[in-house]
Amino acid sequence: MQCICRQPKRTVSQENILLEQSRRVAALNGIRLGLKDDKDLKFLLKGSQLLKVKSSSWRKERFYKLQEDCKTIWQESKKVLRSPESQIFSIEDIRDVRSGHKTEGMEKYAKDVPEYRCFSIIFKDQRKNLDLIASSEDDANHWIAGLGKIIAHSNSMNQKQKLQHWIHTCLRKADKNKDNKMSLKELKDFLKEVNIEVDDYHAKKIFQHCDKSKTEALEDDEIEEFYKILTERKEIDNIFQMYSDPEGFMSCQNLVRFLYEMQQEEDAVVAAPALIQKYEPNERAKRGNAMTKDGFLMYLLSDEGNIFNSSHRKVYQDMTQPLSHYLVSSSHNTYLMEDQITGPSSTEAYIRALTKGCRCVELDCWDGPNSEPVIYHGYTLTSKILFSDVIKAIKNYAFQTSPYPVIISLENHCSVDQQKVMAQHMTTILQDMLLVAPVDGNKSQFPSPEQLKGKILVKGKKLSRQEDPVNGNNNLEAEDVSDEDEAAEIEDESVKTKVEQKGKSDTLKLAKELSDTVVYCKSVHFEGFEDPSHPRAFYEMSSFSESKALKLAQESGTSFIHHNIRHLSRIYPAGWRTDSSNYSPVDLWNVGCQIVALNFQTAGTEMDVYQGRFQDNGFSGYVLKPEFLRDEQTKFNPKSITEGTWGTKKKLLLKIISGQQLPKVNKSKNSIVDPKVTIEIHGVQQDNNKKQTKVIENNGFNPNWNEEFTFDIEIPALALVRFVVEDFDMSTKNDFIGQYTLPFTSLKQGYRHIHLLTKNGDPYSSSTLFVYINIQDCD
Repeated sequence: MQCICRQPKRTVSQENILLEQSRRVAALNGIRLGLKDDKDLKFLLKGSQLLKVKSSSWRKERFYKLQEDCKTIWQESKKVLRSPESQIFSIEDIRDVRSGHKTEGMEKYAKDVPEYRCFSIIFKDQRKNLDLIASSEDDANHWIAGLGKIIAHSNSMNQKQKLQHWIHTCLRKADKNKDNKMSLKELKDFLKEVNIEVDDYHAKKIFQHCDKSKTEALEDDEIEEFYKILTERKEIDNIFQMYSDPEGFMSCQNLVRFLYEMQQEEDAVVAAPALIQKYEPNERAKRGNAMTKDGFLMYLLSDEGNIFNSSHRKVYQDMTQPLSHYLVSSSHNTYLMEDQITGPSSTEAYIRALTKGCRCVELDCWDGPNSEPVIYHGYTLTSKILFSDVIKAIKNYAFQTSPYPVIISLENHCSVDQQKVMAQHMTTILQDMLLVAPVDGNKSQFPSPEQLKGKILVKGKKLSRQEDPVNGNNNLEAEDVSDEDEAAEIEDESVKTKVEQKGKSDTLKLAKELSDTVVYCKSVHFEGFEDPSHPRAFYEMSSFSESKALKLAQESGTSFIHHNIRHLSRIYPAGWRTDSSNYSPVDLWNVGCQIVALNFQTAGTEMDVYQGRFQDNGFSGYVLKPEFLRDEQTKFNPKSITEGTWGTKKKLLLKIISGQQLPKVNKSKNSIVDPKVTIEIHGVQQDNNKKQTKVIENNGFNPNWNEEFTFDIEIPALALVRFVVEDFDMSTKNDFIGQYTLPFTSLKQGYRHIHLLTKNGDPYSSSTLFVYINIQDCD
């Protein structure tokens, strides 16, 4: 039987010393965050009792406290055998802090408590919201304001500050006996903590080099020396030396040369002095209009040194073209948080999609109790939410991320009476946001995203005997229209049985009130591509399953492109995707389909590519299609590329140089990642390609690859580049570490950092790849 060794009990004086050290560390981290002596931060560091709310019968008091690293929150738990790690969550994982009753949980279970005492923590991943009640308004305000400040200040830290904060936190964690010194064993533990395996010989060599005092322990300046060795970037030092003088200064003139020669920056003469003023920490160098190695590194880690063109972070495309000329960020069955059969429905799913830039959301509407329509995936066991709650959520979050129009895609299965309730809810809740009449009398083509700013459009069925929606209505009360029932296409036995029992009808009685909310997006069945001599009304749009759309793209690519110049097309996932998996949107974008709807709740390559496409044009949710997908005379066919005005072919020369602070995949102390990088091209068939680096063993902290790759790009305007970092495993599937995807046309040339994203598309605080990019015209 194994004996458990207990730690000797600390004396009161030892406890007081440790407490004082903890306060000093917390104060130092507060200063690093720019929150010195902040009253809200001090309150959070002290902690307080809060009521955690889970249901109408589960409301329990728990203690919450900001830890001394000012990065993590400790939460009390009464669960038996709960690990210490599970009682902590990082502030980096928080997406939002909402005051009052602004989550479903608070709406349902805390209405009896004044709003000023309530707040909710919303996490970035799929974790459930944390709904909390403070004992007073002051306590709630401290938590809301304090967390808000820490998040804002953490986000505004530069990469070097983030790295310093992270390393000092890891050093503190490795200092097991809290004596502010580091033994050789603690140094080895620290290296494992930051994801690097160093053999005993090398660890001892680093330790002895730093241990100038020969005390067998590193402290103060010796720890700083260790920090400098650890964070050295030799690959950047080599670049810097090529353009700097023997004293270690890069003159403004030499910085201009570097920006021209290496970075391909056209405005180098203007940019160089501005970069020195913005990123150079050494005042002497700044006064001399020069840059040191530190300033150079800060520039390369900044937005200006990013692989993504920073001018594309704002809306730069022409937003005055007809709506059908843009790709539109669109979600499928937006209400679902998980799978298509049994998962929960939630208004939170709409909030998440809209804050990710989504501009077209889907509502499957069915009759509910008390004459209130509900939203859920028909014929399945997914939970139900009120139509009115979803409309409120859309109103509150529609334009927080982008000012451009939101399309509500209705799949309507309601009775006439409940359809009237739907129309009433949209009219009374959305008010002026709801578009109910044509814009500026435009009756021949779609208005532009610019004209529709701040407006919510409804896509749905329209009474056929009404006059067309852009020219007014007659007084018909209700009539049968063709039914569109995507839920009935689900390939699941229980669903098929329910559909058969219901005796699915091909028609549905439509209320005039609901019909009147549809102006520019009238749903119709696709009857084939139109005869030019009998053109269909521009506002008529069809929905296609992914398989039907891909067949049309394969067999009639050019016709599909012409159709999508005047009409909107919506694509949705196949019925067999009951697990909410996604299809690749690229082939459908390549034929100009605008509303290519994906399951936003499902992470993976498809969603990475999707978010990569829509981070362009200021993350507005609208991306202008290339000219050859908007030209009425176009002969472009992505499945059969011929000579044409599709843009100059390009050669992409790419060097993967190094990685920095890659996260641990397996949280066990002794697990170190073996990273490899894969570069993928997603575009037309000829351009699709994939190449990968060698595997670097046992180093996620600063792996070096120095490998070059070449890609030929036939149609640059349609291509996206995805960088994927994985932890190589010989016996099982590689573990995902991070990725970054961007349009080929948003690539910056030269030496660039790639700031990696998590599986859910959120940025890591300091995980990067360092690369060199060169783009040449093909002969």
